[in-house]
This record gives sequence, C-alpha cells and structure tokens, in this order.
Amino acid sequence: MKKAIQIPGAPAPIGPYSQAILSNDTLYVSGQIPLNPFTGELVLATIEEATHQILKNITALLTEANMQLSDIVKCSIFLTNMEDFAAMNAVYSSYFSDCPPARETVQVVKLPMNVSIEISCIAKK
Repeated sequence: MKKAIQIPGAPAPIGPYSQAILSNDTLYVSGQIPLNPFTGELVLATIEEATHQILKNITALLTEANMQLSDIVKCSIFLTNMEDFAAMNAVYSSYFSDCPPARETVQVVKLPMNVSIEISCIAKK
C-alpha cells in the first residue's frame, strides 16, 4: 500500500513529488525547506528559526500519518554552510531528546529556493 500525504500544514511541493509517502507502516518525508505553509514565506532570518520551521513542517506531516517525532528512525540534513552546524544541532536536539534518529549532515553547494537548510526523514510506526 502506498499513499501520498498532502496537507496544507506543510509546504506544497515545488516539483513533481509528494510531501510524504506512507507505505504500510513507514513514512518517507520529502526534503523540507524552511517555508511557512500558511504565509508562503521563507523563514530565513537565522538557521535556528529555519530549523524550527522545518521541524514544524515535518511534525505536521507525521501527525497526518498518525505518527510523531519519536517515530523518526532516520534524518538527512543538508546545509549550505557547515558553519551553521552547531546552531542547527542545538535546535534539532531539542526535538529529539530521547533516542534520537540515525542521521547524516552534509554540506551542499545549493538548495531549492536558495535556502540554507533542508531536512528529509523516514519514520516507522
């Protein structure tokens, strides 16, 4: 079973992909950027604010699939500047205090809409 998760509480895709795909008991969340889905505005003032916005978007998608942050087993984080790692990590860790998911963080040259961070994840019930 494969079901697309499309909700107004997360940014609409800017390409030919779904916000998330639920396959049996696993949710695959597409890369989320710091876009406020209600205003359509990018949240770019600081890496901390951007990280919070992304995790809010991910939480909304998880909720739609009857999951929560603790169900995330893997995250991939893309930064355009590894100098932002410590600040991003401080915010990220506040969302995953108990048994955080497996993760990699890599620096990339450019991200969609020229944002500084993108996060994707996999959650399993």
